[in-house]
Amino acid sequence: MADLKTEIAGLKLKTPVMVASGTFGSGGDYADFVDLDEIGAIVTKSVTLKPKTGNPPPRICETPSGMLNTIGLENPGIENFIKEDIKFLKGYKVPVIVNIAGETLDEYIELAAILDKEDRVSGIELNVSCPNVKKGCITFGIDPLATKELVRAVKKSTKKPVITKLTPNVTDITVIAKAAEEAGTDAISLINTVMGMAIDINTRKPKLSMGSGGLSGPAIKPIAIRMVNQVYKAVKVPIIGMGGIMNSSDAIEFILAGASAVAIGTANFIEPSASVEMAKGIKEYLTTHRILAIRDIVGKIIS
Repeated sequence: MADLKTEIAGLKLKTPVMVASGTFGSGGDYADFVDLDEIGAIVTKSVTLKPKTGNPPPRICETPSGMLNTIGLENPGIENFIKEDIKFLKGYKVPVIVNIAGETLDEYIELAAILDKEDRVSGIELNVSCPNVKKGCITFGIDPLATKELVRAVKKSTKKPVITKLTPNVTDITVIAKAAEEAGTDAISLINTVMGMAIDINTRKPKLSMGSGGLSGPAIKPIAIRMVNQVYKAVKVPIIGMGGIMNSSDAIEFILAGASAVAIGTANFIEPSASVEMAKGIKEYLTTHRILAIRDIVGKIIS
């Protein structure tokens, strides 16, 4: 029987299919539609030290083969997150990776230290890639020196696995990936959304309140696969691939490109059980091709 188990940064996952930050909350809104314990891991929406209201509406608009968003990291803050979300997740066994975002280095350090005390938290994902805020996390993801400083500092403040989530909105993503690896990141996830814009031709105004926003969905899949493959060739730490994965075939492409696991984002809005169904599809693929384990095809594209 095909083995779907994989390991990311020391975390043992029953399937390689996770849910991506910002598309699944902390699972509460989806629990009536999908068994959360059948998901490889839940990556929570970004949490900050203090509550954030996010950007003004309109914050989402549909585009050909994708969607633009400029949510702006709206969240209840770490104190409420622990009281509500972590409390809820204690009722499940699924690995929980908490995505954190800050405006300063000290904020990331403090968030990591707080979460280090929470037994229900399996790992921490550093958001250094959100394009929808004016300051803070994105600045750490476009400068390799800033990336290195942040990862190194966070690693000192927690014993939990640290995953660094990269932005595609850079000249050479491998430079940032290498900086994160050198600083000690346990894994890398990529990609976050690609900067984009849409205009209402009748009002002549942008469709999003902030003008531009992050593009997700099938439109960015080829970009994401290319970047995953580039990073796979550049670093030795495991990779979580994401960006426009809508079915198991998409997920397998990412794995062949070098991802040890994948994270599902936009597809969750269409089908809440997308991650579980994709895991089933991957298992069928392995069985059909007589492949014993998912790890046997990681990075195995034929060039």
